[in-house]
Amino acid sequence: MKPRPKVEFEKDPGFVRIDSYDESEVDRIALCFAGRSIFITGGTGFMGKVMVEKLLRSCGDVNKLYLLVRPKKGKQPVERINDMLDNVLFDKLKEMRGLDWIHSKIAPIAGDVMSPELGISKEDAETLRNEVSVVVHAAATIRFDEPLRYAVFMNVRGTKYMLELAATFKKLDVFCYVSTSYCHLHVKTLYEKPYDPPADPHSVISVCEWLTDEDIRSLEKKILGDIPNTYAYTKALAEALVVETFDKMPSSILRPSIVIPIWREPVPGWTDNINGPTGLLIGAGKGVLRTMYCQETGYGDFLPVDVAVNGMLVAAWRFLSPELGPVDTRVAHMTSSNEIKVSWSEIIEIGRWVIENRVPLNGVAWYPGGSMKSNKLHHWICMILYQWIPALFVDFLMVLLRYPPFLIKVQKRIYNGFSVFEYYANNVWNFDNTEAIKLRKLMNNRERLTYVIEKVEFDLIDYFTECLLCARRLILKETDDTIPAARRHMRIMWWVDKIFKYACYFGILYFIYTRFISDFLFDSST
Repeated sequence: MKPRPKVEFEKDPGFVRIDSYDESEVDRIALCFAGRSIFITGGTGFMGKVMVEKLLRSCGDVNKLYLLVRPKKGKQPVERINDMLDNVLFDKLKEMRGLDWIHSKIAPIAGDVMSPELGISKEDAETLRNEVSVVVHAAATIRFDEPLRYAVFMNVRGTKYMLELAATFKKLDVFCYVSTSYCHLHVKTLYEKPYDPPADPHSVISVCEWLTDEDIRSLEKKILGDIPNTYAYTKALAEALVVETFDKMPSSILRPSIVIPIWREPVPGWTDNINGPTGLLIGAGKGVLRTMYCQETGYGDFLPVDVAVNGMLVAAWRFLSPELGPVDTRVAHMTSSNEIKVSWSEIIEIGRWVIENRVPLNGVAWYPGGSMKSNKLHHWICMILYQWIPALFVDFLMVLLRYPPFLIKVQKRIYNGFSVFEYYANNVWNFDNTEAIKLRKLMNNRERLTYVIEKVEFDLIDYFTECLLCARRLILKETDDTIPAARRHMRIMWWVDKIFKYACYFGILYFIYTRFISDFLFDSST
């Protein structure tokens, strides 16, 4: 077994670890949400599911969670809620409260942020107006390569519709807009304050409503300017719409960074997608990802989704608690890199160690390997040699064996995905988190343990292990009893990898010898 990688975190002299609390301490955050009805958009998404589960598990006296749900793939909102509750994420909650209790707390609202007035019926809209006091608007498309028109309608116009509806709520105490810390990319150190948008959001909405798809596609690069993708562009515009309401309604902006699988609860390592590091781990673990154009010493800002959700709930509690003093800012960051920095090279090293020594994946196309390249030409050469050529070789074998080829398609998807990732991997941003530090000081020990938002030194090896185990079980549908066979297959692929490499080296040396050296020796002897 290879030696375990070591990642050193900078020690925080102000951090005091706690493992218990006094029973007399009151969970003021749970009390703050008790009796309230909360309207959540994006509640069936990755972060939304975790927020719904956390609210029901830790703030069980909440009155009702209204979830905006659109029909999808032939399933109506009630069916989609039932499917969501079947997820392992809710198993602990079901054991604690029971399924009937959960259903009594969740009310699906049929609608769609893409539709005027959100597509909500008059009866449902009236219910929301009379009952809801907290709004969490998290619905968004998070695809970086989304066409501009769709991204504007979903992320910008959808936010406009939400703000207009929330303005009619009779009991509204806070409107929380879930943005991203990566929406003002021209600012290398982002502070917890509003920033000017790249354009007027109302004008952009109008342009996308009036122009044809072809016109918008032809103008997209000019409209985006220096902004690398439609996601960052539209989230910045949506923030501007929220800022416009600061003097009119109790609105706030929450900026989580890149949310990654659950760290602690309720299911360590849980995720429902392959975005972020999970996709890197799976791609590397399957042997189809062998080179990255990335600065090794660079780092991204990652935050486990359970910590991000905790931060949102704590920030909302602070806004809803005037007895704690005046709120200094309407913007709060849920970020980590200001306190914990893990470089890309450390992530790759840890992931490779976990795959090789703890959690191998089934059916690897090639033995995991490769590295990051800081030189783009070097990266392209390695991509051709170690990704595209092996993919052609494997697909050729699949055709000979009368199986459908697949690896070239996989490589195309990897190429398209990393064309966006490279921008973020080769740039570094810092995010101020003064508000989070202030919030920690306001929390008692019971709240600190229930809603963890502190700098906690967790074991990255164990965390990546849980992430890969969950990815195997939930995304790849690979059961734990197949791990021994996966480990044996990994050893076979190790030998295949070595034989292939040495055969290539021998072929290159033989070509050099026959083409140059043998002729030189022959000429010398004559």
